[in-house]
Amino acid sequence: MSLRPRHVRTKLGELNCHVVDALPEGAKPALAVVLSHGFGAPGSDLVALAPELMTAAPRLGEAVRFVFPEAPLTLEHLGMAGGRAWFEIPMAILMGQQRDWEQYSLAVPPGMPAARRALMSTVAALQLPFQRIVLGGFSQGAMMSTDVALRLEESPAGLCLLSGAQVAGEEWKVKAHARPSLPVFQGHGRQDAVLPYAEGERLRGLLTGAGMPVEFLPFDGGHTIITEELEQLAAFLVKRLDER
Repeated sequence: MSLRPRHVRTKLGELNCHVVDALPEGAKPALAVVLSHGFGAPGSDLVALAPELMTAAPRLGEAVRFVFPEAPLTLEHLGMAGGRAWFEIPMAILMGQQRDWEQYSLAVPPGMPAARRALMSTVAALQLPFQRIVLGGFSQGAMMSTDVALRLEESPAGLCLLSGAQVAGEEWKVKAHARPSLPVFQGHGRQDAVLPYAEGERLRGLLTGAGMPVEFLPFDGGHTIITEELEQLAAFLVKRLDER
């Protein structure tokens, strides 16, 4: 039987969200997967991943609700119509200038605490136990997902980081040690010119240093999501279902 995912736009907590699932009407998901988009993308940017993941692993269509929150800030003032952001990023960082990353990766970026509260309100609005929620995202969305996953009252079911990087490193290092069993999937392109590959490795080092089991997929490519990454992400999510 082929699945026919539904796609609705609704508000969950403080944020507008795109919600995709193929569950029976009114059914609660066994797992909710919250995937946050990157800087400058529209809120719908990652929505197409849901049917791709369901195709890669049909069990996901039978049990998972995918939620794609829209970041709170508009970037129309930068000429990016429809583009949104979780927090502002300095131009030097956007241009991938490696010399600026060392300092930037340690501090909490201005605007991140407000974005954190907004994303946490969306997680709360799901009305599911944390062990039935997977957080993740692409680029800046991966940063936000990491930040929230490390600060929730309890560990979520998993963390999926697509081309992410470390920020708030001083705080994350402390909080990560309270999450040693949090499963993580991380993918990063070796030719990423936006968030350099070395920054993906820095983030992996922080997480593994805290004891987290990290499935790391390096790939030849830039700031993007490749098919192999989606296939491994789908398998990672199936494992989270099996652990329930």
